[in-house]
Amino acid sequence: MTSYEDLPPALFAFPGPLRDSLVAAVLSGEKTSTTGLLTEYEAVGDPLPVVGGRMAVMDSAERPVAVLEVTDVRVLPLAEVDLAHALDEGEGYASVAEWRAAHERYWHGPQIREVLGDPEFTVADDTLVVAERFRVVEVLPAP
Repeated sequence: MTSYEDLPPALFAFPGPLRDSLVAAVLSGEKTSTTGLLTEYEAVGDPLPVVGGRMAVMDSAERPVAVLEVTDVRVLPLAEVDLAHALDEGEGYASVAEWRAAHERYWHGPQIREVLGDPEFTVADDTLVVAERFRVVEVLPAP
């Protein structure tokens, strides 16, 4: 078996309070899906996740804390993200509209706009997103 050091990183948001809460939700089993911008994958040169692929969840200190296995990947327009996916993000959303508003705040933030090299970047209904589902296969021992 491949050791977790050889796995690509699973980075939820940027280091800080948001990543900390997302990683906690992953570790508790509340978060089993996530959504990224296709354009962000392209901008940073990351390959799309593949079903069966494994990744190491990184905490805000860039330490691996768990191993995930991808169970589903869909590239779809933002307007097609459904309630099941939004709920499975484990962040307490009660509706797709609430999920979308929170994600738009994040995607329209200065850090994402810097990564994309576009200070005016905004999403629309037809913006392509990567909707990913995963399961935790191993929680790693604390350092």
